[in-house]
Amino acid sequence: MRESLRVVVTEPIMDRFRSVLTRDGTSPHRWTFVREQDAPSLAADADVLVCSAATPQLLGAAPDLQLVHVTGAGVDKIPVGHLPPTAALVNTFHHGRSIAEHVLMVSMMLLRRVPAADRAMRRGEWRNVVVDDAHPFGGVLAGRTMGIVGLGEIGGSVAELAGLLGMRVRAVRRDPGAPAPAAVEHVGPVSQLHAMLAASDVVVVTVPLNEHTRGLVDAAALAAMRSDAVLVNVARGAVVDEQALHDALSAGTIGGAGIDVWWRNPRDADAPPPSNLDFTGFANVVLTPHQSGHTEEVFAGRAADIADNVDALAEGRPLRNVVRPALRPAAGR
Repeated sequence: MRESLRVVVTEPIMDRFRSVLTRDGTSPHRWTFVREQDAPSLAADADVLVCSAATPQLLGAAPDLQLVHVTGAGVDKIPVGHLPPTAALVNTFHHGRSIAEHVLMVSMMLLRRVPAADRAMRRGEWRNVVVDDAHPFGGVLAGRTMGIVGLGEIGGSVAELAGLLGMRVRAVRRDPGAPAPAAVEHVGPVSQLHAMLAASDVVVVTVPLNEHTRGLVDAAALAAMRSDAVLVNVARGAVVDEQALHDALSAGTIGGAGIDVWWRNPRDADAPPPSNLDFTGFANVVLTPHQSGHTEEVFAGRAADIADNVDALAEGRPLRNVVRPALRPAAGR
């Protein structure tokens, strides 16, 4: 039997997908859309919290939660130790293809030196190999090697698209024996990271941030890369050592970088976004504001997942994408 649930949504992006979440107003559940700072006063009787991040105070204000539904894949902004024992923690994805297309786009931009060409054109300078004998040629992706750090949904999607473009694909991951896309020629353990970096023209970082991956791409890893290879990070900023990357770009020991994820959160009032060091002066860097997965298709799919999971909870059916199950059932269930 379906139960009407109280759902509190604190992620502002999801406000733009109310029609999907509420099934065009036909959902039996009570949906409340609020900003995170206003949520604690409204969450006391909430059954479901939909969020990208939560504070211990917010979770403590909702002792009867049955479900915390993260609006993306990462759960590193959820203090799991403060979850009520009645609450399951789940996430959602749909971003693999969107991020993969971004990775290939940025890789092409870096190999064709688009950032430098764009800057020159804005200065009124027409520079290419026809008018300048010393101007470097660009390159195509086909025939080059892509090395992927991590091979989950994002890494797998990147591998598939890279393979379709004629690239050789290699990867390292925590479990090298797990199934991999057909496009991947070799999957090794993380202990083979430096060897993979040395063999790659494009390196893509896709691993989640945790105690094992923080600072994984450090000065030694960057030193293992070839001087013309480029690094594209679509994971979390802290997976790559910020100072080491800045040093490598300054010294020209790598060919360039695509930075979509950062080391500071621009939504934190006391933190200067988006990094501690200045990357804006490099002509061989593509800078984007953590938008590789920000396509309408991604968030519409996530909203549909959230609506389905809320219905499943109300009807006593299994939840999808469970990160941590409820430790005990809620009272009356």
